[in-house]
Order: sequence, then structure tokens, then C-alpha cells
Amino acid sequence: MRRVKKIFKWLLYIVAFLVIVLLCGFGYIVYVSRTDPPQIADTQSLDWQRSDHGHNFYTIGNSWFRKSRSGLYEMYTEGRPFERGVANGKLSKELVTSQEDYFNAQINKMIPSKAYLHFLKYVIGWFNRDLDKNITEEYKEEIYGISASASDQYNYIGTNYQRILNYHAAHDIGHALQNMALVGCTSFGTWNNASQDSDMIIGRNFDFYVGDDFAKNKIVSFESPADGYKFMSVTWGGFIGVVSGMNEKGLTVTINAAKSSIPSGSATPVSLVAREILQYAGNIKEAVAIAHKRTMFVSESFLVGSAADNKAVIIEKTPDTLDVYDPQSDHIMCSNHFQGELLAGSEPNIEQVKKSASAYRYERLQELMQENGKNTVQKTAAILRDRKGLHDTDIGLGNEKAMNQLIAHHAIIFEPKKLLVWVSTTPWQLGEFVAYDLHSIFALRGLSENRELYDSTLTIPPDSFLLTAQFQQFEKFREYKRRIADGEVIDPDSLVASNPQFYHAYVLAGDYCYRHNQPAKAVKYYERALTKEIATVNEEEYIKKQISEIKKKPE
Repeated sequence: MRRVKKIFKWLLYIVAFLVIVLLCGFGYIVYVSRTDPPQIADTQSLDWQRSDHGHNFYTIGNSWFRKSRSGLYEMYTEGRPFERGVANGKLSKELVTSQEDYFNAQINKMIPSKAYLHFLKYVIGWFNRDLDKNITEEYKEEIYGISASASDQYNYIGTNYQRILNYHAAHDIGHALQNMALVGCTSFGTWNNASQDSDMIIGRNFDFYVGDDFAKNKIVSFESPADGYKFMSVTWGGFIGVVSGMNEKGLTVTINAAKSSIPSGSATPVSLVAREILQYAGNIKEAVAIAHKRTMFVSESFLVGSAADNKAVIIEKTPDTLDVYDPQSDHIMCSNHFQGELLAGSEPNIEQVKKSASAYRYERLQELMQENGKNTVQKTAAILRDRKGLHDTDIGLGNEKAMNQLIAHHAIIFEPKKLLVWVSTTPWQLGEFVAYDLHSIFALRGLSENRELYDSTLTIPPDSFLLTAQFQQFEKFREYKRRIADGEVIDPDSLVASNPQFYHAYVLAGDYCYRHNQPAKAVKYYERALTKEIATVNEEEYIKKQISEIKKKPE
């Protein structure tokens, strides 16, 4: 009996020791992930009040914010970093708070466990423990200015400043932790003989999906910083990074995710590297120099177009290597794998080419560009909207192998030498593309009246696909997906009938039947899925695994 008590006593000691170690570990993570805001010498701008002119039009000095008839929000800010951030936050306050609401709602939907979410907070804190050390003072000040307008309801996650800062690394952490569901952006450019008027044209789809609500309120941001070049970008509330943009020198930057390993710590977020290039580079050489001096913790391709150089290149960057891919041609294409000598043969890139949809989509882009002949802005829009597979095959609506996956946050087209930019309107890239002339926008010196700023004579009409029965069926397909996610009862036959050529419709139906104890029916759907064009090797392996596991079980 005495021996049992002794063993029990030692077990208590061990458990107590483990609890102390665990608490110390959490305490350490909390300590190292604590982020103090930058010291601001002059904070008078925090007292600024926006003027409400009605109809979603607000001003603070020369800075302004409005909602266009196109459905896009438009914003202009100027001045020193902290002041720009304060103006940004105060002008777009409703979008800053709603965007955080949408982001957190999607996270809660993806991870319903409160305990796991609480644990994830510390994991992200560990990843981002040195984040502020890898961001320039200028951008920290701008983010701090915006954070003054953030909601206090998420203080359990972190301070307003800490949260807004961390959201700038969300893209990086997201695609590093979810390589199986890598965002599948596509971009391309033409110039000289490949363009009808010889001018450079660059187009891109930003296929970054965090739910419908997240993509609801897009901002076309025009910024005139105290230092560097004026520039525009397409963004969302509370975000100063760049995913698609062009500066006043006719230099464009768009980003495409590449395969990455799980990071051990933080570095400079991809979007802030792109932002620095846009703000401070006037040509390709300067863009490469900026990318070279920043350390990133994920792999990314930066397609950089330059009016000064009259060409585009791709800066391919991993946490430890940088290469510049120059096709030595009059056109360039980029999906989600590397093409340059240094990185094309790397093991992660070879795996990406073999297992993802990137190579197929690249080949489809090549096919479309050859079919279309000399490129124009209108042809660029048509390519970005293309929903078919190779040789115009019907591969289902929403397939990651298509140029248009019907999930895009936005699509954008640039004519760098003319400083013209076209931005898509909802839904995805199917709505009209509205054109902005940066010459006229940056010459405004404030906005005294609420008026439209895009050039209606250059508008590209909406895709006629929106008026078809097929589009209505796709809307039904999306509704079925929502109902499944919400745990509702559906008819799986109706689900697949809404998108009959899409393999994922059959996978969803198979999963639904499997969960509802209909294994034989599930197998039939899975087997039908295998006859369709499947986007990735991982998904094909999942389908085969489901079939195998069901068939192993006794009747």
C-alpha cells in the first residue's frame, strides 16, 4: 500500500511538473508574441474627424473615401505614414471593422472548436513572434494609425495594433499551412509584337477566397506617400499590403503563391514586400534590389511589369533564394510554380508541378494566348474570364484548373505606359471592368464633390455568361455547398445535376452519402468523380482512398 502511495505521489509530481512546463511555455509564447506599437512623436491626427457628405462620401483634408456606382469603394490618402494610416482608418472605419468580422466569422466556420481556436492563437503568436522586427517603421506606423479605428471586441485575440499587424501575415501563414489548398492565382503580360498596339498589357486573377463576405467590399486605393511614388492597389479594409497594383512610374506588381514548407518563424509578409516595391521602385532593377533585401518565410512569385523597361519579369523568391525569370520574349505567363533556372528544379517546385493544378492552368493560358493572336485589353479580360479546360473542354464550373475558378477576389488589367488600370466588379471577374486613369486621379488634389472617377468610355461590359441558365445552375451548386456546410439535408442527385462536369460535385455528393450511412451510393459518386478532370493529385488520392475504405468494410 505504501508503495502504491509513493508511486501515486511521484505521478502527482510529474503531472504538476508538466503543468508548470506547459504554463511556462504558454507564458513564454504570450511574452515573445507581445507587440508594442511604434513611438509616434506627433499624434494630433488621432483627433481628426471625417466630414460626412452623405451617400457614402467622406473626407479628411485632401484624403477621401467614397462608394462608386460600380460597387467598388475608392479611397485616396496622403502624407506621412501615421497620418495616412489614421486617415485610412477613420475614412473606412466601417470596412475595417466589418472586414475583421468577416475574417473571424470564416475562421470560426472553418474551426468551430473554441478550445482549438484558443490554442491556434498561441500557434500564430509563435509564428509571428518577430513579425514587427521584419516590418519597416513606415509600415508599422501606417498600420498603427489604422488600428486606432479597429473594433475592441476582438481584444481577447490581441490589441488592435497587434491584430491588424498580424492580419498582414495571414496570406503567408494560410498558404504555408494549407499547401493542399493553395490559392491558384494566374497572371500574364504581353508587349511589342504580342500586343496589338505594341503597348504592354498585364492581366491577373487574384484567386484568394476567404468566404463571400470577405470579397464583398473591395477598395481601389490611391496613395500619395510623403516618400516614394504615388500608387494604386486593390485592397480591403485595414490592409496596407499590396497584392495587385501600379505606381505613377508605370511599374506594376502582382503576387502568385508558390509551394512552401511550414515556417518556423516570421519574416516580412509577402504583401508588404510587394508594397515596398510598388512604392519605391521605378524599374525592374530597383524592384529586384528591394525584393533581395527582404527575408520572407513563404515562397512567392512577383510578376513585375515596367513601363521604363518595356517588359515584365517574374521575381521568384523563397526564404533563402531569389531568382529573376526573364522569358527573353514579348510575353510572360505565371501560375503557381517557378520557371527560372535556380528554382524550377527544386524538389518542392517539381512536386508542385506534378501534383497541383498549376501546370495545367499554365498550359491552358498558353493555349488561349496563341488562339487570340495579338493581345488587347478586351482579349485580356476574356482570357481572365475563361472557364474551360484544355482544348475548350468542359471541366465543370469552379475547377482550379480553369483560368476563371469563380472564386476571384478581383481581376485587374494594366496598361503601364498609359497609366490605365481596369478593375473587375462583382461577381468575381464577371462584372464590368471599370477603368481608372492614374494621371487624372493623382492630379485631383482632394475631392470637393461626390462624383464618379472611372472613365466610363473605357468600361469593359459584363460577361454575357451572367445571363445564362448555366450560371443560374452554378448559383444553385454554390447554395448546395452552403447547405451541406451548415448541416442541412440535400438531394445529392440534384447537387451533381447543378454542375454535372465538375468532379468536386460528385465528391461532395459522395461525402454527403458516406456521412449519412449510404456507402454504396457514395462509392457510385466517387467513381463518377474519377471520370472527370480532377484538379490535384491529392484530391484524386482522397477519392480513391474513400472508395477503398468503403469497399473494405463488411456489408
